Amino acid sequence: MKPPLPPSTSSALRKTRPSPYFYTFLTFTVFVLILYCEDLLSVFDRNELVPIKPIPETGKEKETKSTSQLPFVIGEPEETGKKEETESTSKLPFAIGAPEETGKKKEAKTTSKLPFAIGVTEEGCDIFSGRWVRDELTRPLYEESECPYIQPQLTCQEHGRPDKEYQKWRWQPYGCDLPRFNATLMLESLRGKRMMFVGDSLNRGQYVSMVCLLHRILPPNAKSLESSIDQSLTVFRAKDYNATIEFNWAPFLLESNSDNAIVHRVDDRMVKKGSINKHGKNWKGVDVLVFNTYLWWMTGRKMKFLKGKGSFKDEKKDIEELTTEDAYRVAMKSMLKWVRKNMDRNKTRVFFTSMSPLHIKSQEWGGEPGGNCYNETTLIEDPNYWGSENKNIMQVIAEEFGKSKYPITFLNITQLSSYRKDAHTSIYKKQWSPLTPKQLANPISYADCVHWCLPGLQDTWNELLFTKLFYPS
Repeated sequence: MKPPLPPSTSSALRKTRPSPYFYTFLTFTVFVLILYCEDLLSVFDRNELVPIKPIPETGKEKETKSTSQLPFVIGEPEETGKKEETESTSKLPFAIGAPEETGKKKEAKTTSKLPFAIGVTEEGCDIFSGRWVRDELTRPLYEESECPYIQPQLTCQEHGRPDKEYQKWRWQPYGCDLPRFNATLMLESLRGKRMMFVGDSLNRGQYVSMVCLLHRILPPNAKSLESSIDQSLTVFRAKDYNATIEFNWAPFLLESNSDNAIVHRVDDRMVKKGSINKHGKNWKGVDVLVFNTYLWWMTGRKMKFLKGKGSFKDEKKDIEELTTEDAYRVAMKSMLKWVRKNMDRNKTRVFFTSMSPLHIKSQEWGGEPGGNCYNETTLIEDPNYWGSENKNIMQVIAEEFGKSKYPITFLNITQLSSYRKDAHTSIYKKQWSPLTPKQLANPISYADCVHWCLPGLQDTWNELLFTKLFYPS
C-alpha cells in the first residue's frame, strides 16, 4: 500500500479543484452560445451590409449646376410630406401615404441613405398635391417629331390633332417646385445599371416618355432600342453609359392569359395564383423598378384565378373567383413578397405608380350626357374632382404597402391626372382596325380616353419619379 500523501500536497490539490458551480456556469454558457449563436452572428454581421454606391461625381456636378439656377429649395421629407399628403387628401374617401411611411421606418434601421438619393425635399411639401399651370417657356419637354420611339398609338400630332395646348401644362405642387428633369444626372446615376417599367400599356407609355426624355442627349450611334419577338420585353440601351431602360409587359404582374403583348384582347381574363416568378425572372438584377397594374383588373365582374398546376388552355380548369378588390390584393401581396425576397434595399429602388384615370363619362365633370374625352381641350378645375376610379383599390394599396418590410415609393399620379381630360389620345392615334362609316360619323364612339398623348401628361409622371428617386427624404 502506498503511503498517504503529505498533508501539504493533499491540501494543494483540494485548493485547485474547480467548484461544482463552475461546471454549472460553464454548461449554461455553452448552452446559450449554441442556442443563440445564429442571432449573435447576425448582430455582428450587420456591419457587413453592402455599402450604397455613391452617385458619380459627374452626375452630382451637373445636378448642382442645374438646381443652383433654380430659386427654390426642393423639399418634402417623407414623414412631413406624408403628413401634408394625408391632410390634402383627407377629403377623398381613401387612404394614401402609408407605403412610404412604413418603408421609411424600416429603411432607417438598415441604411442612412436610400440608393440614388442626393438630397431632400422641402419640409411640408407634398409633390402630389398642387395645380396645373400653363407654361409656354419650358413645355413640352421634347417634340413628338424628335422622339422616334413613340408608338403610333400615342403620336397625336402625327394623326391629326389640331391643337398643342395639352403639351403646355406644368404640374405645380403647393408650397414648393419640382426639380427640373436632368437627363445627364439620370443617365450618370444609371451608369452600369438597369431601370425597368413593369405593367400594362399605361406603364409602357411612361416608359416611352422616359426614353424620349433621355435619348435627346445621346448621339445616334450611342443608343438602340430592341424588343423581343412577342414585344413582352423592350430594351433601350444608352451604350456609353452601359445603362438600359426596359419595359416588361405584365398587365396583372402575375401570369395570365393576357401575357402576349401583341395579342392580348381576351374577354374572359384569367390569372394564375402563385405565378409571380413567371414575369419576376425578368426583374432580377434591376436597380430601379417601376410597377403598375390596375386597368386590366377592372372587368366589371369577378376575377378568375387558375389554381394548381393547370394551364389556361385546359378544357377543364380548377378556378376560383374573387371580387376585384380581393383579386387585386392577391397581386399586391405576391408582388411585395417577391420584392422582399429578391431585391437588395441597399442597391435597388422600387416604385409603384397608382391607377391612371379614365375620362369616358363627361357627366362626371359636368359635361353633356353621352360624351367623353373627345374634343376636350380644357382641364377640370375642381380641385376635389374624382372620377369613376375604384377608391377601394387605393385602399388595398395603402393597407398592403403599409405592411411591407421593403420600402416602396408610391407615385400617386391619380388625382393630378384626373384633371387632364384634355390629354388623352382620343381619336388622334393609329387605329387597331379600320373604322366603319358608323364610327366615323360618331367620333365619340371610338375615342381612346384611356391612353395619353406624348409628349404630355406622362412626362410629368416621370418628373415625379425623378424627384422621388433623387430627393426621397
